[in-house]
Amino acid sequence: MDTGNTISKILKEFGLEKANFGTYSGDWHSNGGEEIASVSPIDGSILAKVSTSSEKDYEIVLKKSQEAFRKWREVPPPKRGNLIREIGNELRKEKERLGMIVSLEVGKTISEGQGEIQEMIDVADFATGLSRQLYGLDIASERPDHRLSELWQPLGVVAVISSFNFPSSVWSWNSFIAAVCGDAVIWKPSSKAPLTAIAVMRVVERVIKRMKMPEIFSLVTGSGKVIGDRLANDPAIPLISFTGSIPVGKGISEKVASRFGRTILELGGNNAAIVSDKADLEIALKGVAFGALATSGQRCTTTRRAIIHEKIYDAFVSRLKDIYSSVRIGDPLEPGTLVGPLIDDDAVKKFLSAIRGAEQEGGVVLHGGKRIRGKGYGNGHYVTPALIEANPNMKTVREETFAPILYLFKYRTMEEALEIHNSVPQGLSSSIFTTDLREEGEFLSAHGSDCGLANVNTGTAGAEIGGAFGGEKQTGGGRESGSDSWKLYMRRQTVTRNYGRTLPLAQDVKFRI
Repeated sequence: MDTGNTISKILKEFGLEKANFGTYSGDWHSNGGEEIASVSPIDGSILAKVSTSSEKDYEIVLKKSQEAFRKWREVPPPKRGNLIREIGNELRKEKERLGMIVSLEVGKTISEGQGEIQEMIDVADFATGLSRQLYGLDIASERPDHRLSELWQPLGVVAVISSFNFPSSVWSWNSFIAAVCGDAVIWKPSSKAPLTAIAVMRVVERVIKRMKMPEIFSLVTGSGKVIGDRLANDPAIPLISFTGSIPVGKGISEKVASRFGRTILELGGNNAAIVSDKADLEIALKGVAFGALATSGQRCTTTRRAIIHEKIYDAFVSRLKDIYSSVRIGDPLEPGTLVGPLIDDDAVKKFLSAIRGAEQEGGVVLHGGKRIRGKGYGNGHYVTPALIEANPNMKTVREETFAPILYLFKYRTMEEALEIHNSVPQGLSSSIFTTDLREEGEFLSAHGSDCGLANVNTGTAGAEIGGAFGGEKQTGGGRESGSDSWKLYMRRQTVTRNYGRTLPLAQDVKFRI
């Protein structure tokens, strides 16, 4: 395959090879927004320019989204599901091309880029089925001739602010579910990945126009300080789903809470894998290595800490070093590459700073921890993934560095392992590798893992869409995608019906007139 020509052809087919409007609300427009460049972390090349959304663009998008919502909420949920099903089918047709754009823009391997789009397709299938399962409850009433029940009503125009590391799938987790619930959605993608969002929205646009449905999906691009703050402060937006860093998420949460709005927050993950001396070591090695290296350590579910039983510590770490020494680092578009670039130079600097910080606190670098330069890497942002022997009380260990750093600890008892595991302020994903049912039970007990996701004999990374995704503590407490996460995109009404000929009151209260 002529990679250069193929890439150029894909960008041209999506109209992404030149300047692009970064605002969509039924049509593409720009009213004075700044121009930003989409830069590939693979080689530092500029893929295209994007005109971001201005204040005027935002007002246009909000008004059109509100108009679309008023129409969409009247559409029966199963018919809403039909739209999402057709969007999923269109994504199937475009999976290869969209996956390539993901890989180009954020540096994912071909497999991971394709997986990003497959996840959107899976969510579309899930949401289609969900459109016929928005169930309420019938509740026993204490009063004669009364019935209590629940109704679920759409919220309105909700916003999704997504991160660069999953530049399209996280949008679908929220948007497809919100859509079958009857909401309209405004998407603000990361400024590091605007092309992926534009390409996805052009696919969605085709389907909506073909089916003559309300324009419920909109796009605004730009900085968090301009567009993100506007969304957070706008009382017309009842819910914001934000994926990103803890400090930014905290700021958004405070602004939204001050106006009594809702948030779904998917923030930092400082995820750990406990490796028991009773583990299947082949599974454990693969699980820890994939969790630590996938997406170059730039997943919120990346394995950042390995807590290894002292009996197997030396042997396990020795084999991990062998894996790290043999892993192929480089152009993610090349077959066989496992670790691609970090997103930008700032990410490399934070990686190197964390390495220095760990060493200053007494950590020992067993492998990696360097920037890679030279022929074949161009102006890309490559590093050698690091293995660091560490102390769980180190400040650096308690912070999330969005890069491939794996801290290694020894433990003696399961109680000690869980204490180390739960000692960080983040609480997203966790795992244990063991064949002992008692250890598994302890890990899954009330005093076990304090994370939103708990995995047994599989790694911290790679969550399926059917389960509710999210974490505890500073991770934010939100839940997206599967299970009953749909309830977050709706408002609950408790309905009381009196079908009798008298008016009995609750709690036997008497009121005579």
